[in-house]
Amino acid sequence: MLKRILTAAILIPIVVALVWLGPPWLLAAVAAAVAILALIEFFELGERVGLRAFRKWTMACAAVLFYAQYSLGAMEVHSFRFSETLIRRNVSFTVSIDSVLLVFVFGAVSIGLATRRPLQDVLPAIAISSAGLLFIALPFSYLVRIDEMEHSGRELVLFTLILIWAGDVFAYFVGRFAGRVPMAPALSPKKTWEGAVANFAASLIVGVLFTRWLETDMVGMLIVAGIANIAGQMGDLIESAYKRGAAVKDSGGLLPGHGGMLDRIDSLILAVPVVWALWEWGRLH
Repeated sequence: MLKRILTAAILIPIVVALVWLGPPWLLAAVAAAVAILALIEFFELGERVGLRAFRKWTMACAAVLFYAQYSLGAMEVHSFRFSETLIRRNVSFTVSIDSVLLVFVFGAVSIGLATRRPLQDVLPAIAISSAGLLFIALPFSYLVRIDEMEHSGRELVLFTLILIWAGDVFAYFVGRFAGRVPMAPALSPKKTWEGAVANFAASLIVGVLFTRWLETDMVGMLIVAGIANIAGQMGDLIESAYKRGAAVKDSGGLLPGHGGMLDRIDSLILAVPVVWALWEWGRLH
């Protein structure tokens, strides 16, 4: 418990300062580094069950994926009369997400054909590499797109982070002292429905608190908070399934009291794209 509290006390102010004061390119770079650390842990879990990824290629594509999100978010679109639109780019060149995924696919196939590994290792290598890019790097990269949203990007990033942090805290203490009904004993024996409900309630409280700051509709904000929280809890459970399958308690030991980087961002991985998608949908409608 003490290690957990001390680690959080050190990291949370650093993360908040980065989001609120740092330039968008720095947040994108740090987010990419976090995703790559999580990928390394994910690939180590894979190796424990006999899945050896194309590590360097996948991590390189993950880094480019974050640049793609940054470059797309840096595009400014201005509409004028007669439906004229001017697009101004704040970066030297843009990269589309589609192109990154296609390059990854053809690169993985080329590596698979040229590798000196036994042929029976090619399919597992492509599978675990694709899983790392699609289930970790891609959804988490939308944190960069949220940050680049006009007018409210930084506030939304903080909303997403605090939503997950508050939910984790509520779930931990309610589950520890009042939890009785197991939620998913096969995946995570300590998780209870009482903790899950407390987690969800915390997200709604955060939604209420951010409603005025973001100057938005409370009902819409509560919907975003609630769905993002459910997605976050799903992310936590699927990461528990990874660890159970690999017969380990934590994905790593990088963060004292919290386990590895993948342990720390598992909820964010699925919550982030939900916040981005729902906010974009609400803004466009």
